[in-house]
Amino acid sequence: MTIHTHKQHILACIDGSATTESVCDHAAWYANQLSLPVALLHTSELPSSTRHDWSGAIGVNSREFLLEELTEIDEQRAKVINRYSNALIDDAKQYIKTNHPETEVLVYQRHGKLLPAIEHFGDTNRVIVMGRRGEDHKNSRLNIGSQIETVARAVHVPVFICSETFHIPQSYMIAFDAGENAQKIIKVIQDSPLLRELSGHIVMIGRHNKVAEERLEEAGRLLKMSGFTVQTHHLPDGVVVDGLLSFQVEHGIDILVIGAYGHSKWQQFFLGSSTTEIIASTFASVILVR
Repeated sequence: MTIHTHKQHILACIDGSATTESVCDHAAWYANQLSLPVALLHTSELPSSTRHDWSGAIGVNSREFLLEELTEIDEQRAKVINRYSNALIDDAKQYIKTNHPETEVLVYQRHGKLLPAIEHFGDTNRVIVMGRRGEDHKNSRLNIGSQIETVARAVHVPVFICSETFHIPQSYMIAFDAGENAQKIIKVIQDSPLLRELSGHIVMIGRHNKVAEERLEEAGRLLKMSGFTVQTHHLPDGVVVDGLLSFQVEHGIDILVIGAYGHSKWQQFFLGSSTTEIIASTFASVILVR
């Protein structure tokens, strides 16, 4: 069943990793910018049963006794997982209430995979907030959580990937390549109040032709008409990812806005993914826009 309501929310996916507090902080900031509630979501996968078919291996009475014990173990494991989920969601809610008392908080817990849980809410999701490194990559500084790509490829709302520590964002940059998707990103930003009060930069690397240059200037003009403070930058040819990351560091940009996974998985196998490379290489927050 898909939930359809008139009131949207900022869906914050938490998993108990080191990024959980950052996810809560960024989700609260995002929600307050849009006057929406934060919906905390934790999913837990119950482990497969420890029971096996040992027919004929041991006597009937012994087998039944052991199966009863294994059933009790399965039930106990499920109870522990549920208690952990309850504690995690309660702690996250309390954290937001303590640090962002103006924020309305909803809580949701689901069993199973993350993506179906996210899709369950349908168009109630305004944005999905996730940590860069999930519990599955907690010891790897430059890896990103395995869930990010799965979610970003499937959903049609922005995905906000948090920096590991939170401070109130002051600036953003849009990676612009003058293509149709880049123009759609400008429209998405233009229609949202999220970044309107921040200092903005639209950055294009290479593409030195009249059409691309006109589209870059038009992007800046559209945002300025909507009340944004924004500058356009046309940088020399070079490795796009390196150029964008260098600009971000040099200008102290807090949020990068980029297109989400432009190539199919088959193409990515041969071409690599600039999206993943940027997410894994920057310590800034990233907004992925489809």
